[in-house]
Amino acid sequence: MKILKSTDAVCFLFLILISLLSGSILAHQVTFFVHNKCPFPIWPATAPNTGHPVIADGGFYLPSGKSQQIIAPWDWNGRIWARTGCNFSSNRLPACQTGDCDGRLACNGLIGIPPVTLVQISLQADKSKPNFYDVSLVDGYNIPISITSRPLSSKCTIGGCSKNLNSLCPHELQVINNNGEIIACKSACLAFNLDSFCCRNEFGSPEKCKPNVYSNVFKKACPNYYSYAFDSPPPLVNCASKEYVITFCPSSWGDGELNSM
Repeated sequence: MKILKSTDAVCFLFLILISLLSGSILAHQVTFFVHNKCPFPIWPATAPNTGHPVIADGGFYLPSGKSQQIIAPWDWNGRIWARTGCNFSSNRLPACQTGDCDGRLACNGLIGIPPVTLVQISLQADKSKPNFYDVSLVDGYNIPISITSRPLSSKCTIGGCSKNLNSLCPHELQVINNNGEIIACKSACLAFNLDSFCCRNEFGSPEKCKPNVYSNVFKKACPNYYSYAFDSPPPLVNCASKEYVITFCPSSWGDGELNSM
């Protein structure tokens, strides 16, 4: 039997410790697989809620057809969205046509300028409890998003939109680029800043703030998303998993149907 020297024994114990710690660290993380199925590049961005760390540097470039992993602590809370039409080589602000964060590639905690389709995430530190997430159009829409767990589970899935909301967007809510293209659709709250649309002050309850003509347009195109603040039943998913898939433009892009997956 070979007897380990003291230095060998120390190294051996150190490797065991590193292995155990690595396993512990991995067990305390959640992985998001971010896919870009849009026929154009996007710049996914992340912003943590107060007290939580910045993940994925707050933003990165993702070409059409490509994917990237985002690692988050198991108790992370925050938001994820996609920026479109970005040009970081000039000094012009905003650098992105939608979702810009002060002209930066790495948002580093900054929240993007609406309107954008927003993924809201609340991971639970207690692994016995499910994680919560939703897709919100409360501030508006730019591109469709789907979310599911890995492995795939129907109860963990938020499907994409049935129609391209930009093509249905009322004129008064439209965001148009220099080429005359509709690149985003504001919510009524963002466009008009009225309490009745924003569900605040005397309208700050589900009884007082009801669906309106604009939120109904959003709901018809994207039935799996929050169309306004008190959308009911709440399209909030709770699902226990260590891996999730976030897909931008989950199906064909255009005026036709944008199927869930």
